[in-house]
Amino acid sequence: MDEISWSLSGGIGTITLNRPQARNAFTFSMVREWERMLREAREDERVRVVVLTGAGDRAFCSGVDLGSISNADRTLTPLERKSQLHEEIHRVARAVEALDKPLIAAINGVAVGAGLDMALMCDMRIMSSTAKLSEGYVRVGLTPGDGGAYYLPRLVGTSKALELLLTGDFVDAAEAHRIGLVNRVVPAESFAEETQKFAESIAAHAPVTVRMIKRITYQSADADLRTALDLASSHFAVVAATEDSAEALSAMKEKREPVYRGR
Repeated sequence: MDEISWSLSGGIGTITLNRPQARNAFTFSMVREWERMLREAREDERVRVVVLTGAGDRAFCSGVDLGSISNADRTLTPLERKSQLHEEIHRVARAVEALDKPLIAAINGVAVGAGLDMALMCDMRIMSSTAKLSEGYVRVGLTPGDGGAYYLPRLVGTSKALELLLTGDFVDAAEAHRIGLVNRVVPAESFAEETQKFAESIAAHAPVTVRMIKRITYQSADADLRTALDLASSHFAVVAATEDSAEALSAMKEKREPVYRGR
């Protein structure tokens, strides 16, 4: 059985970390496949939304598999360690950044260290009521290695991010939702169904419009107001000229479900 798998149904592509016996810890080979899946999802017009989750109900991802990527290996030079992270593990972060379709982390169980970082780099997060999260690096004498120090402050603010990074404390689902770390918390017994509904609610909209909304949101976050407004007018003009935009307006007037073609 593959350690990481891809499935596509109804416009929703699902990447599943499939090592439940190892709490879905990832290896170098999994990272390369993960990157490939994300890049192919970007190019595949059938894909409207991507969901990332873990197999089983115990863990979303426990981070790096130390059996294959060992931080305890004292023979590695600092440059070799940097290369392990930047040239290998960071492949996923770069592929996520290039993905202009919504990416949802379905946190079905514990997410720790780099496993949590992989959820943080997604656009949205839905969490099982029984799951727990921890940055955890400080507990093993390490700094965040997979973007946690970048993503976390942008979600919960610098002060709260530092608290979580410097203590390594676990956060339960209710607290994660309260501080804005996750978008939704759903009961464990209906987690799969609620995740599917959430993804479907986004996939039901015009795909070009959805992609443009994601793009302008991230572009605006790093721009001044005048630049953001200029970008907004350009995106609006392009989307308004699409067939799907006309279809959305027609369907609303005719009180029927729209049929989108992605153009």
